[in-house]
Amino acid sequence: MDKRYFFERNLLSLSNSNPDVCKRLTTAETSFGNYTFLESRSGELIPALTDNSGKAHPLHSMIDPVKEGNRLLSTVEDAGFLIILGLGGAFHISAALAREDIQKIIVVDFNIHGIAELLASKEYVEILKDKRVSLIIDPAPSQIEEFIINNYKPALFGSISMLPLRTRTELDLEKFNAVSNEVKEAVNRVSGDFSVQSIFGKRWFSNIIRNLKMAECQKSFFPTIHHAAIIAAGPSLDMQLSKLMNERVFIISTDTALPVLLARGIRPDAVVSIDCQHFSSYHFIGSCLKDIPLFLDMASPAIIPAGSNNLQFFAGGHPLSQYISQYWKQFPFVDTSGGNVSYAALALADSLGAKVIDIYGADFSYPEGNTYARGTYIHKLFANKQTRLLPAESQFNHFLFKNVSLQKVTSENTWYYQTNMLKSYKEHFERKILTLSVKVNQIEGMGASLTIQKNDNPQEAGNIIFPFSTGIPSMSAEDFLAQYHDKIKKLPPIKQSSVFLENMEHASSMEDHIIITLLPLSASFKKKYPKEDVQSIFEMTKSYALEKIERVL
Repeated sequence: MDKRYFFERNLLSLSNSNPDVCKRLTTAETSFGNYTFLESRSGELIPALTDNSGKAHPLHSMIDPVKEGNRLLSTVEDAGFLIILGLGGAFHISAALAREDIQKIIVVDFNIHGIAELLASKEYVEILKDKRVSLIIDPAPSQIEEFIINNYKPALFGSISMLPLRTRTELDLEKFNAVSNEVKEAVNRVSGDFSVQSIFGKRWFSNIIRNLKMAECQKSFFPTIHHAAIIAAGPSLDMQLSKLMNERVFIISTDTALPVLLARGIRPDAVVSIDCQHFSSYHFIGSCLKDIPLFLDMASPAIIPAGSNNLQFFAGGHPLSQYISQYWKQFPFVDTSGGNVSYAALALADSLGAKVIDIYGADFSYPEGNTYARGTYIHKLFANKQTRLLPAESQFNHFLFKNVSLQKVTSENTWYYQTNMLKSYKEHFERKILTLSVKVNQIEGMGASLTIQKNDNPQEAGNIIFPFSTGIPSMSAEDFLAQYHDKIKKLPPIKQSSVFLENMEHASSMEDHIIITLLPLSASFKKKYPKEDVQSIFEMTKSYALEKIERVL
């Protein structure tokens, strides 16, 4: 059979699962001689990559490539999500598809013309038409990282592994090393997100459904602002408050900083809280919130909104919040992906239309060994717990030095301790600033200085102003919860099938949307029962969700 027959058959199979790659391949050349093709002793066609000197390097065993492929896959243990570097003759990919535990395969390779030669040499139909397989050719910088972040769901796939086709990767080492680095970066980010989900998944779910009845009555339109001051609770805030008192700005306080401001006679114009944990309510104990707009993530503990007469719920990044906003009642979106309340306050200021944002107390560190500005709840907590044998100072020291990643950083005028988490918060904050077409100023303090870069593409920035308003509910909160409960109950059994995974990626049906709302919750069960399969994890997740909704109803 000629090259055109194989090429067209393979492209037809690829057109459904990878239409963009298929389109690029239609303009590729198959006659550049990137590969020569040899016959193995067992009769299979083996692609050999030609190097710059003209030497051909077989990518598989010249004796029995099928057996070699199976042996190669035997080195991969417990990988639901597999990244394969190098297409070659695909003997290793066929071996991977034979494994029931491998649910998603990403094949990465370079040189679109070389891939075209491979597809013109033999049939890859069974591999290319399999919905578990995605083919990425000549990825741009960060494309791999973005793809993994968008597609790798630890609660579904379990662990992730990378399998190089050794001869192929060694002949293009620089490019494949770059892919490996991107994979590691992506896995670190996804693993961090999964770790957070596994810890807070249950609390997020419970808090959201408990807040719906209070959110039902919320009818608000918040006016735009021009000049905002974001107040975090770092130690530098103590020395910055005198400046704040003399400024005429819209003050957005983080929940941690609220008692500090009120103790100094400063009443903020808004307060932001995003933490789902019960102890976040401690920031509000003894504080008079009357008429102060309280901006809350839907996943905040229900005890917090109960103490406010000016609630402003918003939808954060949780998929259940997004589902509620889409199908029940529209809530403003505030980016909370930075993982801390200062980041959320920055995103809120942008959503409210601020053109200038001043940053107070955001130290992202512990300047001179101090943890928080004076007057936060932690000061009151340690003061109440102190004894002659355990003074408050000892409790602060324990709080500070229990972190194994603590590092001392010395600058020209000061020094501070910084942890990996605080450093990550700072980096997220700086990246967020880059997306905004606003002027951001960090008020001089003692902590880690922000690197504030100018956005050279303001037309691409995120400061597009939409009214910060809440919609009208489509039904009562009780009826909505009852319907959501019914949809969860009617979900079919989840199977580790290619059809299910394809649907998950595209979220094309209502069932997919319901499943997505449960993913952060399922992470809690996946962490507790890591050896359980997807179906068992989701049955546990469904049972928990149904029980919690029934309690609220």
